[in-house]
Amino acid sequence: MKITDRIALTILIALGVSSIAVAQTISPYSKFGYGLLDNNATAAQMQMGGVGYAMNSGRQINVMNPASYAAADTLTFLFDMGVDLTNLHSSETATDGTRTSGSQWGGGLDYITMQVPIGKRMGASLGLVPYSSVGYAFGSEIANGLSERQGSGGINQLYLGFAGKIFKGFSLGFNASYLFGNVINDVTVTTDAGSESLFEQVIQVRDFRFQFGAQYNLDLGRDHRITAGLVYSPGKALLGNASVTKYDVNADAAPDTVATAKLRHNTSLAETWGAGLSYQWKKKLLVEADFTYQPWSKVKTLQLPNFEGTRFADRYQGALGASYTHAVRGNYFSRVTYRVGGFYNRDYIMAGSSHVREYGIGLGFGLPALQSKTLINIGVEYRHRAATDKNLLKENYLNIRLGINFNELWFFQNKIK
Repeated sequence: MKITDRIALTILIALGVSSIAVAQTISPYSKFGYGLLDNNATAAQMQMGGVGYAMNSGRQINVMNPASYAAADTLTFLFDMGVDLTNLHSSETATDGTRTSGSQWGGGLDYITMQVPIGKRMGASLGLVPYSSVGYAFGSEIANGLSERQGSGGINQLYLGFAGKIFKGFSLGFNASYLFGNVINDVTVTTDAGSESLFEQVIQVRDFRFQFGAQYNLDLGRDHRITAGLVYSPGKALLGNASVTKYDVNADAAPDTVATAKLRHNTSLAETWGAGLSYQWKKKLLVEADFTYQPWSKVKTLQLPNFEGTRFADRYQGALGASYTHAVRGNYFSRVTYRVGGFYNRDYIMAGSSHVREYGIGLGFGLPALQSKTLINIGVEYRHRAATDKNLLKENYLNIRLGINFNELWFFQNKIK
């Protein structure tokens, strides 16, 4: 890799990390809890339905299971950066039968990850990925006025992970993450008399989180491999602060702090279990199935004045995906990777007494860059999200995802004869 290319890549990394501009969610359902949760899948993995627990490759970073870092090529530096563009079409049926609908756009930076080898049996990864995201704006009429709700922010993860090969086919790894970010929920009440009050709830998170992973590869002859993967994140009390502040918008008065609370004694995160099984044929075909479980019904939830409480439900997600590459070497089109996958998710958030459910399908391509091992992953994804109450909001998403996976021999040393 030329020195100018390395400088350009370093600038990309610095700009991405400094921006902390994780892609903005556009869903009213994100007003519940900590917002919509992320599974830390790369653009390539999202094209396969978000699978990854049993995936390991020396050419792709897999934050979903830190044990995968042990597969890092001893000569290769990997850097993966993803962005997306989202169109949301939503519809809702009122109690009187009136149906309303709308469309809006969103998107931005998804993640930044990098991976390096540590000797022949270990690997390490560093990156910035989202834990949750919040983004919504809507209003409704109330007695003698109007109520408007708006939310933004989310929780980010800055992680550092290590993995090692314990014995042939078996690897262990872990991620240590620093959680940070603000979840902001605003309620603005405007009366017919002209007064306007803003109630702002801010949940500020500053905490650490750990994730542990294991993978085992079993070769069946020269052409067949089965891999099993398992990940676990312990549940824990969440650290940080929360507050509700009232602003009289049209009056010359100082803000009034309505309530404050420590998160540690009032909120917690659920533990996470994830398991996956994959089958690989000749390094051409990969098929994987994953399952995720989080017992959110057991965690503590925060209740502050002027904001309704949130009920949490146990979260289940299943995913299935496949990828196919005709040849690692050869003409350009034979080296293109084709991907397809889908998922179903019963979310942790509840809209009143209704569960929120989501499903989606994705497909995409891994396009090799000319004269390089760098891969450009581009794909589309359709998602549908709705509550079990048929009169509540229904959301249909079309996501265009782009990921650039830089794959360079930074650690190769030419021998001088």
